[in-house]
Amino acid sequence: MQKMCEVLELTGNGYYDWVNRPESEKEKEDKKLLKEIKRVHKESHETYGVRRITVQLNKEGIYYGKTRVGRLMRENNIYCKTRKKYKATTNSKHNYPLLK
Repeated sequence: MQKMCEVLELTGNGYYDWVNRPESEKEKEDKKLLKEIKRVHKESHETYGVRRITVQLNKEGIYYGKTRVGRLMRENNIYCKTRKKYKATTNSKHNYPLLK
């Protein structure tokens, strides 16, 4: 602990003040919002991204901006499933005769 404080140029008292600091109001709000984000994400079968989750929360009366929702999703590794791109499996550029 002493070596860590020396490297980071901190005092022991400053470290323990930081560790024992009570949770702020914003951190409490973020935890509540994160629970709601996870709920909406799960209800959408993990297909909703930041924008659609924000819209859904706003419809439910939970008003937060998409930057805050996006930050919480990013910090907690919550991502939407992406659709696979269409891949043509038929080669239509050939000179073979057409079958009837």
